[in-house]
Amino acid sequence: MLFLIVPMLEVHAFTAAAVQPYLDEVAALRIAVFRDWPYLYDGDAAYEHSYLATYAQAASSLFVLAFDGARVVGASTAVALVEETEAIRAPFERMGWNVAEVFYFGESVLLPEYRGRGLGHRFFDEREAHARRLGGYATTAFCSVVRSQDDPRRPVEYRGNDAFWRKRGYAPVDGLRCVLDWPEVGMEGSIAHALQFWSRSLEAA
Repeated sequence: MLFLIVPMLEVHAFTAAAVQPYLDEVAALRIAVFRDWPYLYDGDAAYEHSYLATYAQAASSLFVLAFDGARVVGASTAVALVEETEAIRAPFERMGWNVAEVFYFGESVLLPEYRGRGLGHRFFDEREAHARRLGGYATTAFCSVVRSQDDPRRPVEYRGNDAFWRKRGYAPVDGLRCVLDWPEVGMEGSIAHALQFWSRSLEAA
């Protein structure tokens, strides 16, 4: 009889600069995961370090890392919206949101072979709990790239995360979008991409 050995994963949370020893691995993980649909991000290590520094230097930030042994196989980030970049803050400000009451989730990335084990829920649980511990936040939010359903690059087997996010209580906010540039696989230069913000109320634990 053949037994499938599933490695035991460990999840650890790091605040602010405590994540510094793992930033190279998190940068490499983002580049690998976001290279696939729907982001098609042609990643750059130098940019990644600059991007992640925004979080590592922020007092409110949280990194939730999944480990297979000593290897980082998943990562999820969060930070107070007031400590995010202007590109992320500005759409909320234009729509009259109180950004001081919003806790922002950057991304969750996980290598394909480790998906389907509940880590997506764990990433959200940890970040929402962190926002509650800090106190003063009424809302959590994140954004996702907007792609056409008939884009010929869309894999036939692709399943989006919309249903999962809705089960977590999140919903897209009408009119709340931002535009970010990044280089796409197979394309020249940086491409402008629309991203849709999702949010939910942060209830007490």
